[in-house]
Amino acid sequence: MNQESEKQSMSKLRVRFAPSPTGYLHVGGARTALFNWLYARHSGGTFILRIEDTDTERSTHESVDAILQGMAWLGLECDEGPFYQSDNFPLYKQHVQMLLEQGKAYRCWCSQEELEAKRNVALAEGRKPKYDGTCRNCQEQSLDRPHVIRFKAPEVGETAFEDLIKGRISFPNAELDDLIIQRTDGTPTYNFCVVIDDALMRISHVIRGDDHVNNTPRQIQLYDAMGYPVPVFAHVPMILGSDKTRLSKRHGATSVMAYRDMGYLPEALNNYLVRLGWSHGDDEIFSVEEMITKFDIANVGRSPSVFNPDKLNWLNAHYIKHADPLRLAELLKPHLEKRGVVSTVVPALATVVATLQERAQTLEEMADRALFYYQSPVLYDQAALKKFEKAHLASVYESVVLALKDVKPACAADVDGLFKQLCKTNGWKMPQVGQPVRIALSGGTQAPGIGDIVMTLGIDETIARIERIREHIAKM
Repeated sequence: MNQESEKQSMSKLRVRFAPSPTGYLHVGGARTALFNWLYARHSGGTFILRIEDTDTERSTHESVDAILQGMAWLGLECDEGPFYQSDNFPLYKQHVQMLLEQGKAYRCWCSQEELEAKRNVALAEGRKPKYDGTCRNCQEQSLDRPHVIRFKAPEVGETAFEDLIKGRISFPNAELDDLIIQRTDGTPTYNFCVVIDDALMRISHVIRGDDHVNNTPRQIQLYDAMGYPVPVFAHVPMILGSDKTRLSKRHGATSVMAYRDMGYLPEALNNYLVRLGWSHGDDEIFSVEEMITKFDIANVGRSPSVFNPDKLNWLNAHYIKHADPLRLAELLKPHLEKRGVVSTVVPALATVVATLQERAQTLEEMADRALFYYQSPVLYDQAALKKFEKAHLASVYESVVLALKDVKPACAADVDGLFKQLCKTNGWKMPQVGQPVRIALSGGTQAPGIGDIVMTLGIDETIARIERIREHIAKM
């Protein structure tokens, strides 16, 4: 490949997200995917999805599905792919053979026991436990004996690169041993495959987690050895838990789809993830369009970010509050169904949602708060019921029922006006009538406004619930 064709192939920005299908889509991986996707959209480039499934023992179809579902839920559609690394095994073997023929790779017959012994000696002598090159210039060609194939790495000088986030990073070549590029069973290794894939996919920028920094010099050496242009690298700092250790299950959910199941909206999680390491002034709320317009890899910080569930809850509450009730109703259905509620029954779910979205932080929380609408009879919170289980309240409930029958309110404002008039006529304060009625209608004291509840339940159901608690008090 000549220099002119190299320039042409790198002229258009091409980025990729390349997860290994050995589990679910982790929030750290989702953030990496989001950064790549935004960088491509901001720059008019191409976003590619590649599934790195060469680890045949650990890669599963279930994990692939989990990754694809997570990407789809977040709205991170790819322009090309998904491609599967396992489809390229013949291609990797061709490159191995090419390096062997060019004298840039060699066969290594050292056994695991021998390698372990060399490692122990090096550690005992205070040396870095790298491969000592025993087979580097070996003339043996016993192909029937078990062996691996190693890349013949440069032994002097340094391998350096300019990272878009971390700045210049260099590694002395003397510290980098001869990388295994093909295992004993004939399968290629990660660092070898990823270089070939990125080169042939014409990836211009590699944006990934900084746990890959130590892989980068080895990969750069492979690019150079095979005559491929080296992409630009950007290594994103890791996400930490509240105790400043790497984010894991002990800090809470780490799977993207677990957050969906816990009642988070994709736009909230995207907004939260983009702010884990990237900033645009003091702005906190970003629509997808704003993220695309404002995202710049230069504004990604060098320090790790701490995952803060309270901040995510705040963002999710914001998006729930401003979402279309019809859309929220569809998203809420599975959360209600696992609580035994068939959401097609009266009252209409979108109407219920509209009364709850002002205060709900998650759809799970909203589903819990929506239950009273569908309970018949409503289940009372016993502590709240005991507080308002007073004989004199029977007359309060009777007055409310008579007023509802007389006025027949047509909207929440009418209900509010009705209660104000009752208070004025009877010399009550609003809590003296509002809280008992709230108990009668919802079963507890934490519920939407009474006007919203009445109009959502309907006048007949409202009266039936008040009559039930009034009869209960009358029998005391």
